[in-house]
Amino acid sequence: MRAQLRSRNVTMHLFIVAELALDSLRDRVRTLAMLERLPQVRVAQLSEVRHMIELHSLFSRGIGLTDAHLVASTLITPTTRLWTRDKRLREIAQALDIDAGLS
Repeated sequence: MRAQLRSRNVTMHLFIVAELALDSLRDRVRTLAMLERLPQVRVAQLSEVRHMIELHSLFSRGIGLTDAHLVASTLITPTTRLWTRDKRLREIAQALDIDAGLS
């Protein structure tokens, strides 16, 4: 991940920054500010997320709304790939050919 950050190959979804803001972070203000400065993916509209859930049969697959939002936003942001350590989300990313392939 550090190599990807140094190469400027990382984009951020605003929901991830918000999720991390709910956590205990070392050097909280600086960390959140750095994350907010990363390039952003386009945030999918809820109607786009709902359409994508139906189109790709993502219901009952063990992901939640934030995960579905990440998938939809990745799909609508050209050349973007999804990196996750979450097993179910990664399986969906692989099936949709949007997995970043990073461990």
